[in-house]
Amino acid sequence: MVAERTLGDVLDGVRGGPARTLVPPGGGTDDSARATVVRDITLDSREVQPGTLFCCVPGERRDGHEFAAGAVAAGASVLLVERRLPLDVAQVLVTDARSATGWAAASVFGHPVDSLTMVGVTGTNGKTTTAHLIGHVLRATGRRTEVFGTLSGRFTTPEAPALQRALAGCRDDGFDAVAMEVSSHALALGRVSGAHFDVSVFTNLGRDHLDFHGTVERYFAAKAHLFEGQFTDVGVVNTDDVHGRLLFDTASIPLVPFSIDDLVDVVVGPTSHEYTWRGRRVRVGLGGGFNVMNSLAAATACASLGIDEAEVAAALSGAPAVPGRFEPVDAGQPFTVLVDYAHTPDGLEEALRAVRAATDGDGRVIVVFGCGGDRDREKRPLMGSVAARLADVVVITSDNPRSEDPLEIVDATRRGVPDDYRGRVVTEPDRRTAIGAALRSARPGDVVLIAGKGHETTQTIGDLVLPFDDRAVARELLAEQELGGGR
Repeated sequence: MVAERTLGDVLDGVRGGPARTLVPPGGGTDDSARATVVRDITLDSREVQPGTLFCCVPGERRDGHEFAAGAVAAGASVLLVERRLPLDVAQVLVTDARSATGWAAASVFGHPVDSLTMVGVTGTNGKTTTAHLIGHVLRATGRRTEVFGTLSGRFTTPEAPALQRALAGCRDDGFDAVAMEVSSHALALGRVSGAHFDVSVFTNLGRDHLDFHGTVERYFAAKAHLFEGQFTDVGVVNTDDVHGRLLFDTASIPLVPFSIDDLVDVVVGPTSHEYTWRGRRVRVGLGGGFNVMNSLAAATACASLGIDEAEVAAALSGAPAVPGRFEPVDAGQPFTVLVDYAHTPDGLEEALRAVRAATDGDGRVIVVFGCGGDRDREKRPLMGSVAARLADVVVITSDNPRSEDPLEIVDATRRGVPDDYRGRVVTEPDRRTAIGAALRSARPGDVVLIAGKGHETTQTIGDLVLPFDDRAVARELLAEQELGGGR
C-alpha cells in the first residue's frame, strides 16, 4: 500500500502545515537525511516497524516524545518532533506535530484523495445518516464508494495516519469515492490535515462534546474549520440552523444552502418520509422529520457534485435503512418500538417530536434513555428536561457509564425534570430492566423510543465492555413477555 520512498520525497510532497526544519543524525548531512527510506508513518510507538516515520505528538495524558527512543529501537527511521531529541536518527522539527502528522501522512501514502471523490459530513446530529445516504446515491449512480464513520469503526474519524492509510486502501482497491463523517475532535486534533474534500456538508450544531471543547463557540469553530479552502472546495450548509446561517455568512469558500423551504408536499411517517425536491418526488425509507433534513442534505451534496438531479431523487427513493437510526423493532407487537442514536438534548428533542408526530389517536410516547459517563455532565439535566416535557412515560437508565457511578448519572439526569412532570418519570439504572419496563407499559398504538446507543453492540461499565445491543435486547424481551404476535 505504501510505495517505498525517501524522506526527501515525503518532505517535497507535503502540501501544507507548519514550517519544517530537517535535522540530520549526528555527523550526517541534509542530503543523507533526505535519502532515508520511509515505509510507513504512525504516532503509535507500538506500530513502529523498520522504516517507519514516528510522529512525536503531545497527547492529553502522555507526550509522544517520551516514546521516541523505543520507536527508534523498534526501527523508526525518522522522527517528527517539536523539540530536538538526543537520538541518532533523522528528525523533522516542527512547531505543531499533530497538524504536521496529517500533512506528512498524506505525502507518505501518495495523496490518495487525488484519486477519489471526497465528501465530508460534519454536524452534531445527522452525520451518520447523511453520510450513508450520500454513499448510497454515489453507489446507485455508478461510483464504487466507501463510507467512513460511526458505523465503520470505534472513532468517527481515525487518527491521520490511519485515515490516510484507509484512503490509500480505497484508492488501491479501485474505489471511486469516499463519504465520511468528520467529527469536531478530528478537526480540532488535526486528523484531517492533508485530506481534501470536493464537497463538505454542515448538518446542524447543538450541545455535544463540551467536555472536550469547553464552549459551544469553540465547538462551532472546530466544525467551521472544515469549510476553509485547505480542506474543502464547496460547502453544503443547513441554513435553517442558526450556526449554519453564521457559517454561510462567514465562510470563505463557495457555499450551497439547503432549507426545508426547498421542499413542497412533505409527508412524514414513523418509517418513511417523502417530499418534492426540485420538481421530483422523493420517498425515503427513514421515519422522523429530522431525517427529512438528512436526506435533503444528501440530495444537495450529490447535486453539488454534478450528479443529475433525477438520478439523485431516484437513488434516494431506494436508500436502505441506517442501522440504529430510528430503526424499528417489529416482533408483531401492537405498538411501535424504535431504536435511535439520539444522545444530545437537541437530538433527543428531534426524535421525540418525530415520534409524537407519528403516534395515532391516543397513542402515548414512551422513552428509555441515559447519559454517557465521562462526558459532558451539563447536558444530563437538559436531557431529563427534554424527555419529561415531550414524552408521556420516561424511563431514565444507564447509557455507557464508563468510570462513573451509574446511579449518580441517573440522578443528575432526573434533576433536570421539572416538578410538574416528575410523575411521568421512573429511574432504573439497569438498561435491560429499563427497556423491559418500558415495553411492559406499552399499550396498543403507543410508540416506545429506546434512545442513546442506536447501532452500538456493547455497553461500557467501569473497565468492562459488555455485549449489549438495544435492538437485540428489545426483540428478546418482546419474545419473553409474549408481546409479539399481536397480543
